[in-house]
Amino acid sequence: MGIDRTHLTDWIGKTETRTDRITPAPMAGLSATLDRDDPYPSLGDPLPPPWHWMYFLPNDRQSNLGPEGHAMGGDFMPPTPLPRRMWAGGRLRFHHPLRVGDSVTRESRILNVEEKTGRTGRLLFVVVRHAISNDHGIAVTEEHDIVYRGQARPDAPQPESRIAPARPTWARRIQPDDVLLFRYSALTFNAHRIHYERRYATEVEGYPGLVVHGPLVATLLLDLVRTNLPGSTIRSFEFRAILPLFDLAPFRVCGRHEAGNKTIELWASNEAGQMAVTGRAVTE
Repeated sequence: MGIDRTHLTDWIGKTETRTDRITPAPMAGLSATLDRDDPYPSLGDPLPPPWHWMYFLPNDRQSNLGPEGHAMGGDFMPPTPLPRRMWAGGRLRFHHPLRVGDSVTRESRILNVEEKTGRTGRLLFVVVRHAISNDHGIAVTEEHDIVYRGQARPDAPQPESRIAPARPTWARRIQPDDVLLFRYSALTFNAHRIHYERRYATEVEGYPGLVVHGPLVATLLLDLVRTNLPGSTIRSFEFRAILPLFDLAPFRVCGRHEAGNKTIELWASNEAGQMAVTGRAVTE
C-alpha cells in the first residue's frame, strides 16, 4: 500500500522556528574531529561553513524516538512507514558570516513532499528550506533533501556508479572509524544508529558496516577548500549523495580548481575510485 498522497500534501508549507546561540565549544570539538590545529574560538570569530549544522540540534524526548534513533514523524516532518532515512544532498548560500556569540534564529519550511518508486522500491522525498538569521539579517539559506526508503532486500539491485575524476587539484585521504563517526554523531546530537551501532547497521538496515554521515563528508569537502584557499570566502555550496561510504575502508575528498576560477568542483570517492558524493562550491 502506498503512502496517502493527500495526507502528504498537507505537510507542504508547514513551518518551524528555532533559536540558538553560536557558542565556541562545538566549534572546538569539530575542529578536533576534523584533525585541525585551530586555536580555541573567541567571541566574534566567524563560524566556518557549513558548521551551522552543529546548532539548532534535535531535542526530541527519548520516548518520541523510533527504533532507528530518529524522531517519529508527525510534528514538523511528515510521518512515513519507510524506516531508512538518508540525507541525500543540499544547496546552501552563505550571505554573511555567523559569529561566536551571535543569537541566531532558524526558520524552516517544508517545500515539497513526494512519493516515488525507484529501482529499490518506494521512496519518499522531503525538501526542507532553512533560513538562518542573526542581528544583521539572513546569513545562511539552505535547501535540505531527505529521502526515506523501505527495508533493505537481499535481491535489491546495486546502485549505479561512476568513476571519480583521476586528477584532482587537492585530495585528502580519510580513514573513517567508529570513533570519528561517534564524535560527529555527538557533536550533531544525531542518534541515527547506522552511524555508531554496527549490529543495527548490518543486521537491521543491511549495510556492510557503519555509515559515514553525509553532512560529515560535505563538511570535509568544504574543509578541503578552507585549507587550500585560506583567503577565500565560500558563497555557495551544493552537494549530492550517490553512494554510501562505510567505515570499512578509507575514502578521499577531492577538489578540482583552476587559478582565477571561482567555481570549485568537489567530490568524495570510495576505495574503488567510485564517486560517492559530488559537490560544487563558489568562492570569492
